[in-house]
Amino acid sequence: MEQRILIIEDEESLSNLLKTELSFEGYEINTAADGISGLKIFEQEQLDLVILDWMIPKLDGLEVLRRMKKINKEVPVIFVTARDYVGDKVAGLDAGADDYLTKPFSIEELMARLRVIYRKHTQPTQYAYGEISLSQSEHIVKYGGKPINLSQREFALLLFLFEHQGEIISRDDILDEVWGMNFGGQLNTVDTYIRYLRKKLDKNMIETIRGLGYRLKKNK
Repeated sequence: MEQRILIIEDEESLSNLLKTELSFEGYEINTAADGISGLKIFEQEQLDLVILDWMIPKLDGLEVLRRMKKINKEVPVIFVTARDYVGDKVAGLDAGADDYLTKPFSIEELMARLRVIYRKHTQPTQYAYGEISLSQSEHIVKYGGKPINLSQREFALLLFLFEHQGEIISRDDILDEVWGMNFGGQLNTVDTYIRYLRKKLDKNMIETIRGLGYRLKKNK
């Protein structure tokens, strides 16, 4: 089944370009040129994602976003706008946007962000390994039925390992995903946090693959 995307954009040339490129990639596209008509489509159609401009007629994008989240908060939204102030980005993310893309942007970057969002929304939110369970939605890790206190970074690392359970993951990939690509620290930061998880949880659950990285064993 094709994934359905709604584009709410009043700049006709950009809207047409996005529709053409996304259709070519296999997405089914709806378009709207103002906030009111965009909301109407959102209410009536089964959508997988919304690409939303901020500066649109009749109802601005921020208010459209707020109303959409009241209707269905599960549909991911990418804000696309020329507004590049940090305060605007924070406002958009706080209102429920999943990502914020500043104009001008490349189609390739948009496609990459779409793939990231779809992966995030199609992956399970509950994971388990032996007596260990992780709830992404509740942000809780339990061991033997009892909550375990993990830092934000420890939780993110454990989640990343669960998402790639059974795969060998390099230290570089872990740093990029959990700490961000601009992180200026050392590779041994990963080793330190792996030790933290082993100490708090099952010490045998995370394998060290010499010269390659780490692997969370397959579920027992």
